[in-house]
Amino acid sequence: MPLSAGDTLGRYELLAPIGKGGMGEVWRARDPHLNREVAVKTSLVGLGRFQQEARAIAALNHPHICQIYDVGPDYLVMEFIDGQPLSDLIKAGPVPLRSALRIVSQIANAVEAAHKRGILHRDLKPGNVLVTEAGAKLLDFGLAKLATEGDDDATRTRDGAVLGTAAYMSPEQAQGKPLDNRSDIFSFGAILYEMLSGKRAFPGASMAEVLSAVIRDEPTALDSPASVIVKRCLEKDPRDRYASMLAVKDALEEITSHSAPSQQAARRPSIAVLPFANMSRDPDDEYFSDGLADEIISLLAKIPDLKVIARTSAFAFRGKEQDIRGIAGALGVNTILEGSVRRAGNRLRVTAQLISAVDGSHLFSERYDREMADVFALQDDLATAITTVLRVKLAIQPANRREYKPGIPGYEAVLKARSHFYKLTPSSMARSRELLGEAIALEPGYALAHAELALNLSASAGLGAMGAHDAMPLARASASRALEIEPTNQEGLTVLGTAAAFYNYEWEEAERLFHLAKAQGRMSPLVLGRYARYLCAVGRRQEAIDHYGEALVDDPLNLYLRVSLASALLPVRSEDASAECRHVLELDENYYLAWHVLSFASLHQGRTDEALDAAERVASLAPWFPGGQGVLAALLALRGEEEKSLAPLARLGDGSATDAPYGFYLYFVLLEQVDQAADWAARAIAQRSPILVIAFTDPWAQSLRRSPRWSELARMMNLPINR
Repeated sequence: MPLSAGDTLGRYELLAPIGKGGMGEVWRARDPHLNREVAVKTSLVGLGRFQQEARAIAALNHPHICQIYDVGPDYLVMEFIDGQPLSDLIKAGPVPLRSALRIVSQIANAVEAAHKRGILHRDLKPGNVLVTEAGAKLLDFGLAKLATEGDDDATRTRDGAVLGTAAYMSPEQAQGKPLDNRSDIFSFGAILYEMLSGKRAFPGASMAEVLSAVIRDEPTALDSPASVIVKRCLEKDPRDRYASMLAVKDALEEITSHSAPSQQAARRPSIAVLPFANMSRDPDDEYFSDGLADEIISLLAKIPDLKVIARTSAFAFRGKEQDIRGIAGALGVNTILEGSVRRAGNRLRVTAQLISAVDGSHLFSERYDREMADVFALQDDLATAITTVLRVKLAIQPANRREYKPGIPGYEAVLKARSHFYKLTPSSMARSRELLGEAIALEPGYALAHAELALNLSASAGLGAMGAHDAMPLARASASRALEIEPTNQEGLTVLGTAAAFYNYEWEEAERLFHLAKAQGRMSPLVLGRYARYLCAVGRRQEAIDHYGEALVDDPLNLYLRVSLASALLPVRSEDASAECRHVLELDENYYLAWHVLSFASLHQGRTDEALDAAERVASLAPWFPGGQGVLAALLALRGEEEKSLAPLARLGDGSATDAPYGFYLYFVLLEQVDQAADWAARAIAQRSPILVIAFTDPWAQSLRRSPRWSELARMMNLPINR
């Protein structure tokens, strides 16, 4: 029987119809118990789908998502939102860029919150967004899918018809294929396109024409600063879209920073310090100019209200002719510090310019002429000048109150060690350790030197440049010494946490140490990355993914962090892992770790030819890397090319207990030869291979985890058998 104003559903008095709401009819109503207006949605298509919407909304609590109040046998009660549908706003013509960016940023926040809870909306469109004075509200989760509901695709009916709104469907949704969060990203791009142009991205006179356009046609190009974002969102292949809504938000923030200068002061101040140019006669003095920029980064990173890009990303632009505003956009900052260093004997001349990313103007330009002995005061003066211009509170000690002021020879040794370390080759890391040893001999009370030696040793073990039994006890001793001198040293606590987790398999102690490191202030990308690795090892994968994402905010071009994120995504979102690897390879096509993870992701997706191509790239780029040789040998054997598989196997060694156990483990586990895989896993555990603990959560390790041998391996690492 049709409903009328004055009717009641449960205790709710219907006031007036609002309209159709996707899968139901929506009424404005009054709740007499709480004396408030609500929206009541009645079910038009059956209770099962209606209850699904209730579950989806109930799982979310977000300021830009409608809230659910109550559920009845055939109705849903939600907050009443007094706003204008975005579809009506668009009918008046294109939305101004600044207004459009504000609205879509709020939609992106809402969708990201849903994705974090494993919920796909699957019906994003302007009609499901209300624009209010307080901001945008996302409505109608009638087609939403909970991750726990399995693989059944609710955008298809039993007779195969596709549900949803054709003009905003992704190509895979239009074709009735399985969906992931990138389907919502496509729909989001269609909304943004329509807001900026006033026209639909995929027009058509009939549903068939619209669906055909969605699947095959490219929309008319936009003349807008946001066109790059729209284009990537609307890629036909999900792998070519943004990997996550977080990535979309980062891109939107970048556009916002350039398009809304009046809002610049309201945004969080942010800065990237580029490597200072070495203007000295001796080109070998580059370590000093780099070190000075690095020290400025470290000082600024201690300021809570200032976003500071880490060295790895800031130094990625060395030697590249690129517009300052382009660099700022790539790094997501609103200011850039660049400068030069001229060194002559004991005299220094440092010039520095702070540049606005909005218009390229100089916020300040200074020249400092100092003696080498005054280098620390110079650093503090420059940091003070920056914080004054950016109007953030300086939270560092001035030079005359430093807890420790090393002599110049010891300080220079640390700078030289740092320059060698960042080359990340076994020989350069060894030379870095020698120089740190010299610094410590000169300055035994220099906590930074002890902490950097601890990080070097720990990283050398993790990268295979040193055996763990050789490196980790020394790393632990150096970290402990740094903490004796400076009890709040975050890097020292992090190295001890890493050692507790991956060397001693003391997981509770590792958690305690990482929490201590977190308590010392804002965590650096390095610390966040180490903690994320620990979280992966103990099975807290989503937390790990979140921490990697947080680290990449301040270090967006750190390729190792991005590959680590891809590795964490691999077992649960392999397509996102592939996209992250491809993004890394766009930045450096020879980054072998990205090819390594991509080979696993392709294998997981059933694309064995692509997996083999990636594995061959790893083996050629890094012939010394045992993981690459093991994967290549396994993939060749799986293709029946046993003869070809012998060469990469031979590069792993003769099979003795000390030869490349991780590589042999991968070979046997991929071939599902469980006993041999378990034997090599045990050897890798004995050698403290840190990557192995995480690898046990990978999909291809299931046969091993289900075998009787797993309990033995789990006990060796103090892990729960059923993790």
